[in-house]
Amino acid sequence: MTDITRLHTAYLECSGANYDTRALGAGEMFFALKDKRDGNAFAADALAKGARYAVVDDPAVVRDERYLLVPDVLQALQDLGRHHRRTFDIPVIGITGTNGKTTTKELVHAVLAADRPTLATEGNLNNHIGVPLTLLKLKAEHRIAVIEMGASKRGDIAELCAIAEPTHGLITNIGKAHLEGFVSVEGVIATKTELYEWLRAHRGTGFVNGDDPLLMAKSEGLARITYGNAEGLNVRGNAVASAEPCMELVFDDNQREHGHYHIATQLIGNYNAPNALAAVCIGHHFGVPGETIAGAITDYQPANSRSQFKDTGRNQLILDAYNANPTSMRAALENFAAMHSNRKKLAILGDMLELGAVSQAEHKGIIALTQQLGLEAVFVGSEFMRAASGSDVPCHASVADALKALQAAPPTGCLILVKGSRGVKLEKVLVVL
Repeated sequence: MTDITRLHTAYLECSGANYDTRALGAGEMFFALKDKRDGNAFAADALAKGARYAVVDDPAVVRDERYLLVPDVLQALQDLGRHHRRTFDIPVIGITGTNGKTTTKELVHAVLAADRPTLATEGNLNNHIGVPLTLLKLKAEHRIAVIEMGASKRGDIAELCAIAEPTHGLITNIGKAHLEGFVSVEGVIATKTELYEWLRAHRGTGFVNGDDPLLMAKSEGLARITYGNAEGLNVRGNAVASAEPCMELVFDDNQREHGHYHIATQLIGNYNAPNALAAVCIGHHFGVPGETIAGAITDYQPANSRSQFKDTGRNQLILDAYNANPTSMRAALENFAAMHSNRKKLAILGDMLELGAVSQAEHKGIIALTQQLGLEAVFVGSEFMRAASGSDVPCHASVADALKALQAAPPTGCLILVKGSRGVKLEKVLVVL
């Protein structure tokens, strides 16, 4: 069997780590993970394609010294990620939350990377596989790391903390999401705050939204730095109410003189103000100059249908179709309704997935909210279909059906909000908008 010391020595000879032979780079270490298929069966193929080593847990596939046999490949990946992280005496910031964690991670990365070499989670590689893979990208030049942590069931954040061993942490917020795995909102709260528990136990520091009573209560006893709009917080700021379509942010650093800034961002929705302020707070804590922070947030461009604004010539679009849950959906709809526009408004909304037993009630609640706000809306997905049953609410069972309807009567001259869970794939309707 290959122990962790030998595995790490072998890894340092490699160009990186991978578990997908389709995306394998020359010289990488291949991890034969098990999913729908047994990765051990692909170890020989990985080596033939240029992998330097293949980490396997089936003795039957071992042919030569390039095969590194371990008791369990997933555990070996996680142990190696932790072991590699421990060779770097740098701050590691863990970021989790129900909404906005990826946007916040990207903003924090933009701020820190403008001042020093910074490693951050790529995309949404924020689970039990993505976190160790991210840690394995740490190199000698990195001075800080920003690790996004996702959760879909109890204990997930504690597991990721045990791998990444964060010195600092941030919970963006706690709301209704992945209730299938968590069962209740109380389960979400218990899981997300596992980050605070780790930091308390290891004398870490938390960055806490001081305007959020739940986060303030749960972070009691933790060394913390606060941000928000309330008096007495370490970093204060807020969104400019009249700014549209993109958010403008004003912020102060209460610990520095002449620390007042008013910046225009490229983020849609004033609900992104706490995400931007979190980046300001973290930047200030690590000594990034205010001008650098302001410039990094101003220049940050959202991608992957996260709080994006797009003018197609035919319509203006607010794209927020990467993820959705009841909390983020309500915030997006309320912000959309409050926006001033001479254009007709239309919301195209997709199912909110993984809500378990409360799914129907939550989807009915969103339909009711659009009506209360006076918004014209089109709903897409089986959950909305069931919630709208017996009514005249415009609803389509699939994106394909919605696309056909939009092609038959293309919206023109509208301001359109597109939001839904990633699995619905609402981005497919953009071609007609």
